[in-house]
Order: sequence, then C-alpha cells, then structure tokens
Amino acid sequence: MRLGVIGGTGLINMDLTKRIADVGGEVIRTDDVQVDTPFGSVPVRCFSLEIQGVSHELIFLQRHHSNTGHGCPPHMINHKANMTAISQSNVDAVLSVCSVGAIASTFAPGKVALAQQYIDFTGVATTFHDDESTFTSVTVPFDEGMNSVLESVLREVQNFEDDETMGYTYWLTQGPQFETVAEVDAIERLGGDMVGMTMPREAKLARELTMAYAAVCISSNWAAGRDPADAGKALNHEDVSAQANDRLEPVWACIFAMLG
Repeated sequence: MRLGVIGGTGLINMDLTKRIADVGGEVIRTDDVQVDTPFGSVPVRCFSLEIQGVSHELIFLQRHHSNTGHGCPPHMINHKANMTAISQSNVDAVLSVCSVGAIASTFAPGKVALAQQYIDFTGVATTFHDDESTFTSVTVPFDEGMNSVLESVLREVQNFEDDETMGYTYWLTQGPQFETVAEVDAIERLGGDMVGMTMPREAKLARELTMAYAAVCISSNWAAGRDPADAGKALNHEDVSAQANDRLEPVWACIFAMLG
C-alpha cells in the first residue's frame, strides 16, 4: 500500500516513531520533498515503512502548509496544488483527517467518525476544468470500500455498538470566521451534521483525478450555539486544535488499517 494522508487542524504533524512501534513496525526512511506542480510547489513528507515484515509507503501532506509551517488560512489553501502533488506521488488511496464542529447531537466532541456526504453552497468553484465543460459525478463522493474498512475500525477502537451513527454530512463553510448561531441553525435544517472549512474541496478534486478518497472527521467542538453547557460559548481556534489532536488514537488506527 502506498497511502496518502492529508492532515489539517486535526493532524498537524506526522510523528510515526512511537506509533509504528506499537504495531510491530519501524520507519526505514524519511524524506522531505518539494513537489512541483503547475499550480505551485507543495512540501510532502515521504515515509518508507515496514510493518510485520511488509513494506509500505506513506505520503503526508499538511493542507495548511505555508512558509512559516502550519499556518495557511482555510480560504487561501491551494487545493489544486495539494491534490496534484498527492496524485503525482502515485498513492493508492488518500485518507483525509479533518477537525469539525459538531451539529448532530450524536456527534459529541471527542467522537471520530466519517464523512458520508458533503454540502457546498459557498458558490466558490473548485475544479481542474476551468477551460472546458467537464462534469464529474459526485453522487458517491467518498470511496465506499475505504469507508467500509474505516467504519469497522472506528467502531472497534471506540467501543461503539452497531447502531452508533458513523457517517455524517459535512457542510462546507467559507471561513475563516466561525459560524454564527443562526447559520448553524439553518445548516442543520438543510441537512448538515458538521461544519468545516476545507475538506469537500479536496474531495471534489480527488473525484476529478479518480483517486480513492475518504475523510476521517474528529468532532473537536460543538458548533456555535450547540454546547449544552454554554450555548453562548465563543469558539477559539487554539482550543479546537488542541481538542482535535487529543483524539488521534482512532485516527492512527485508521491509518494503520489502511496500510495493512
């Protein structure tokens, strides 16, 4: 398996040293590479791994990469460069890790689940086909085979029963501001279970590139107005990021399941 992993607020760095030892593996080699694309240069980290005697490759891309590191705001991310770079890395599949604000009552902060559908009403086009009419089907926006494997893993590591909801609809907001309470109320009425500012743009481009793509979503906070303890609680990016990175055990389980 040659697996691409895209991290964001929910997976800032790819520190494999201790994690891979826990599954009986080791990092054979690590290379930091600048991938040149027609849309710009993208830094990726390439890992050669051995897990229980089997060789694997893992390509990590931090979607918020910038000259100062993890800092590019969501509305400025060069998704076409990022997805071209991950495609040029010849990966077999792409696993995206996302931090989201939860709307659905069954998606309390700390839970890790999957994107089943997305809704993008931002009005901002994300496509490689700016010069000619090319229409891509996104009826099933995420790879069903990947989601089947990932759902099984996430149920097991989080001790969920079979009736636990594991697939949600991601509502793309433009950002970089968080949503208002009124916006969250409207989003729920229109079918959104969680809110975020990035992932569906990747999913669209992955479909155009015919890459297998799935999104693991960490519920890092209640969306605006949904915190049962404090409906007026202000959202803070640092707090959101800290909560997301405290819930990486299920994410690591997903990564190693895909590699296995």
